[in-house]
Amino acid sequence: MPPAAAAAPHHIAIVMDGNGRWARQRFLPRLAGHAQGVDSLRRCVRACVARGVGVLTVFAFSSENWNRPQDEVSGLMGLLAKALAREVPELSRDGVCVRFVGEKAGLSGNVRKGLEQAESLTAGNTRLVLNVCFNYGGRWDITQAAARLAARGEPITEASLHAAMGLAHVPDPDLVIRTGGEMRISNFLLWQAAYSEFFFSDRLWPDFDEAALDEAIASFRARERRFGRTSEQVQQQQPAPERQTEPLRA
Repeated sequence: MPPAAAAAPHHIAIVMDGNGRWARQRFLPRLAGHAQGVDSLRRCVRACVARGVGVLTVFAFSSENWNRPQDEVSGLMGLLAKALAREVPELSRDGVCVRFVGEKAGLSGNVRKGLEQAESLTAGNTRLVLNVCFNYGGRWDITQAAARLAARGEPITEASLHAAMGLAHVPDPDLVIRTGGEMRISNFLLWQAAYSEFFFSDRLWPDFDEAALDEAIASFRARERRFGRTSEQVQQQQPAPERQTEPLRA
């Protein structure tokens, strides 16, 4: 009997890599590649909505990206502000709920205000949850969750730690895509991607289109997801044990 095919992914996460190389190949400044990357993200969001994906999580700015040249960092912050003003109203009309995940304390007051306004404007939307990981790192996420529990005097268990993480409001990603030809996780969703399927694309992020997304989804659907079980158990459609979780806390 052939392996049981996976259902279409409910939650897709993407490391959007290759903006700078895309610009360099065209003798353009790196910021031009990041601007083109925003267009690619817009296209990807629409494609996910059309394909019935419930959650899309993207790695927009890592906690390590502060080490880049100052002019590039400043340009990225300016690009974020422009993108918020231009894209969020349209995302809201399309039924997309935008959430920003990451350390907001390190951001300027204006940037924080823009993120909060975007979240507030789209909070009631249910067609797609778009998590934008900004000033985010997987190690930071685990550390802040443990610190939050310790401050409340709560025991640190798998369930309580999971509930204190930055993406506790959505299920773990089914499929993690990385563009740009690199094959590493780069401190992205270290906890949440424990059982995710991975797909690595040689396409630079600005070139990642609907056909490339469909290729990743097709690869996912062809895989057997066992979650610790045997192939025979999966083929007999025995459900995997449910993880015991605690109610989310505000």
